[in-house]
Amino acid sequence: MKIFGIVNVTEDSFSDGGRYLSPDAAIAHARKLASDGAEVIDLGAASSNPDAAPVAAETEIARLAPVVDALKREGVAISVDTFAPEVQRWALAKEVEHINDIQGFPDARMYPALADSSAKLIVMHSIQGRGPATRIKVPPETLMDRIIAFFERRLVALAQAGVERSRLILDPGMGLFLGSDKDASFTVLRSIPQLKRAFGLPLLVSVSRKSFLRRLTGRAPLESGPASLAAELFAVLRGADYIRTHEPGPLKDVLAIWRDLAPETDGNPP
Repeated sequence: MKIFGIVNVTEDSFSDGGRYLSPDAAIAHARKLASDGAEVIDLGAASSNPDAAPVAAETEIARLAPVVDALKREGVAISVDTFAPEVQRWALAKEVEHINDIQGFPDARMYPALADSSAKLIVMHSIQGRGPATRIKVPPETLMDRIIAFFERRLVALAQAGVERSRLILDPGMGLFLGSDKDASFTVLRSIPQLKRAFGLPLLVSVSRKSFLRRLTGRAPLESGPASLAAELFAVLRGADYIRTHEPGPLKDVLAIWRDLAPETDGNPP
């Protein structure tokens, strides 16, 4: 199991917008996350929450460039979180280790570049299909069929374009990417084994500070660490291979304790 540490190089992310907009702040935070246990730093320069302003591709690249360059010099593994094709092309040219697309790579014009690269691709499902999250009511009981159908279509398209299956990581989406009903995310978390059986591919889960946890606990984003940690541990025990989180340190610690306490338990974290 690998931990992705989140760095939002943005003005308006729901959890920490503006804190790491400057290159120096973003680089320092990335270093801290890496020292706390993040094996990959996931950099996003355009927020995907429903209230965020659109960000031009050139602005995304300008925000990302100094941070990517600094982390590459230090040998830090990087994921770039973007659904803009121009930014994805730039990130591939920088030879980052992962591209994380909340739209799940819908643009076939990108497929030749994706196929020619070595980056791993995080193919995310969202009910919106295109663009950032929105507030849509979707019956939770319909979600697994929708998610499985989405991945079936997208995996076929990527395979036909020559993208190696071994480079793919699936993300079912969480929070508003699954709809405005908080039960939607809980439903999908419980169904992680079903996704693993259906596709036999690594699964990434990103629940950190999400609205469905905050609505249940009544906590603000920066107060939702314990709720996030509980959901992250549940995801790992259900079979998640990657966890994307704002706080890698607590997750690393709890997994270390779990491994020591229950080395023979079925579902023991890898």
